[in-house]
Amino acid sequence: MSRHERPDAGRAVEQNVEAAVADAAAREQGGPEPVDTAPDRIDPPGAGPFEAVLFDFSGTLFRFTERDEWFEGVTDDAGEPLHITAQAEIIRRMTAPTGEPVAFTDEERQAWEQRDLDPAQHRRAYLAVLRGSGITDPHAEKLYELIRTPSAWQPYPDTAQVLRELAARGIKVGVVSNIAFDLREVFALYGLDDLVASWSLSYEVGATKPRARIFRHALDALDVATDATLMVGDSAEADGGAMALGCAFGEVEPLPIEQRPDGLVRILTAAAIL
Repeated sequence: MSRHERPDAGRAVEQNVEAAVADAAAREQGGPEPVDTAPDRIDPPGAGPFEAVLFDFSGTLFRFTERDEWFEGVTDDAGEPLHITAQAEIIRRMTAPTGEPVAFTDEERQAWEQRDLDPAQHRRAYLAVLRGSGITDPHAEKLYELIRTPSAWQPYPDTAQVLRELAARGIKVGVVSNIAFDLREVFALYGLDDLVASWSLSYEVGATKPRARIFRHALDALDVATDATLMVGDSAEADGGAMALGCAFGEVEPLPIEQRPDGLVRILTAAAIL
């Protein structure tokens, strides 16, 4: 479920967590909500026409949406209920991590590095993250299983519209994700699985973004040329890796679903697809 890996990833984790905590605190105090600041453009400018669109999953088509009741009865290692800011930090560590979000043992670190390639390592790694965040068993097991639950993922407001419109226009669609469980069940829950022609999931392909292999898998499955393909995702580092093969790239913000009503429509309009 990692979005990217890079040398300064440790600081990126801190920044992501700080942002999550700040957002949660702002909501609690009635402060301003985050806004969509992603530019409505593709890189390189003027690319196209396009015959296919590849989409990232988390933060692009769907977003993990926690519910308050998930943390009912969950306590930290001191036996205290988790504050909303602590909840936000844990969710961020579980759904948008980079680097090492907690201190790992050597065995846990190996699992973390392989988490999107092996479901067993994914489980081992994220249970270590939860325990390292102060969550005790069996609460850690409960929270981990929720992340793998299809109903925990909600589509962005324009996801269904975009996928159906692309199908109507004869534009091929592929999903490319760093993930260690089967996303098809999430799409099926919302009746959207038939609108995706290819699935390039890291644990099935044996490679993670931004490596060329996972993008090549998607391109070969769709039988489409690189210069006729647009990759849409929320990470320039990971999803933008498709540009190394000759694909175009459009970035969206991984905001809460209520704060990004039309991000997909806007980027595909900028690409002259819609």
